[in-house]
Amino acid sequence: MSPKLPSRQLTARLRKICLALPEATEKEAWGDPTFRVRDKIFAMEKRGDGRVSIWCKAPPGSQATLVGSDPKMFFVPPYVGSKGWIGMRLDSGPDWDEVAAVVRRSYVLTAPKKLAALLDLPLD
Repeated sequence: MSPKLPSRQLTARLRKICLALPEATEKEAWGDPTFRVRDKIFAMEKRGDGRVSIWCKAPPGSQATLVGSDPKMFFVPPYVGSKGWIGMRLDSGPDWDEVAAVVRRSYVLTAPKKLAALLDLPLD
């Protein structure tokens, strides 16, 4: 785990990861930053429950695996959890390589195939 960062530094670090992806953009929605590719959300920073987290799409079966393996870091987010999305805490010193991997996986699941192929990332 990495050291805990102040809230604005968490957002800056997440923004750098998300906006490095092809055609990724940021748009505020519901009071939080969302990260999109061709106007489809692939990641959302959330703060509404008092913790800073990111919500992302996940491949089928990943939600149960991640939450089951580390319930202090991963959780089933409200609203989108029923669609297989995962939540990952950012305010408890996450492994930022793991954050980047979760974001990239979500991007590949969301982006058009030609853009997703630029990452050359397997989903398994």
